[in-house]
Amino acid sequence: MSDDVQTRAGFVAVVGAPNAGKSTFVNKAVGTKVSIVSPKVQTTRTRVLGIAIEGNAQIVFMDTPGIFEPRRRLDRAMVASAWGSAQDADIIMLMVDTVKGICDDTKRILKGLEERKAERPKSPAPVLLLNKVDKVDKGRLLEIAAKLSETGLFEDTFMISALNGDGVADVLAYLGERMQIGPWLFPEDQITDMPARLLAAEITREKLYFNLRQELPYATTVETETWENFEDGSIKIEQVIFVERDSQKSIVLGKGGSMIKEIGAQSRKELQQILDTKVHLFLFVKVRDSWGEDPERFSHWGLDYNA
Repeated sequence: MSDDVQTRAGFVAVVGAPNAGKSTFVNKAVGTKVSIVSPKVQTTRTRVLGIAIEGNAQIVFMDTPGIFEPRRRLDRAMVASAWGSAQDADIIMLMVDTVKGICDDTKRILKGLEERKAERPKSPAPVLLLNKVDKVDKGRLLEIAAKLSETGLFEDTFMISALNGDGVADVLAYLGERMQIGPWLFPEDQITDMPARLLAAEITREKLYFNLRQELPYATTVETETWENFEDGSIKIEQVIFVERDSQKSIVLGKGGSMIKEIGAQSRKELQQILDTKVHLFLFVKVRDSWGEDPERFSHWGLDYNA
């Protein structure tokens, strides 16, 4: 960006119920994967930054964990992280899955936005993103839009399909004009603040979510233990998949190691695409009781253990 061009920059928090499509939207807006996705809810565990350039504006998206009724300590920390990102943002965007409609979790978020409006009346009004509009009929879509408009909370509404990109360019153009005048917050070629080691672990966790039975992924986490760069440009990565019980370990390994081989192959393929080099990936499975209550894990994810 040349010195004579007036630049803009700002933070945009994308909040919503679990599995509303927030990570898919941020990845599409940025133009590459910075946040993992899966059909299962509560995939995103902490705030992830995705940095997009729109003309002279740098838009720093904060992809947040889904907001829901928390039950575990980890749940509470994830929800606290989402609301914390919203409080820190210049603009809040509420994403609503139009297939599910205005679910209980979305109602909970609307209540939180109303409380925020009362506490900070001069703050910019949130923006509404109605997602998956290609999967609902027009009548239902207009009904959902009307009900949410009646709340009086939103400055503008966009109808999008985060998966195929419909409407995303319009959102970027809108945000680019509304970023604050000032220098960019990150280097021009940076797309996320997530360390490569953590992104690599997240990619493997994504493959766990896709390949394992419905409930088991929530009992797993992945950490990158070693990262070694070789002279030929290739990278050796060793990761540990933590589970809570021995029975879960056998499921992750699969018969004759078939499951972990498949997960490793999928993760390795995607890491090689992202890192643009050959990756030697080695996965290990360890049992660690109640890892979801371990303060060290919360620190690893950037979450508040006492939330």
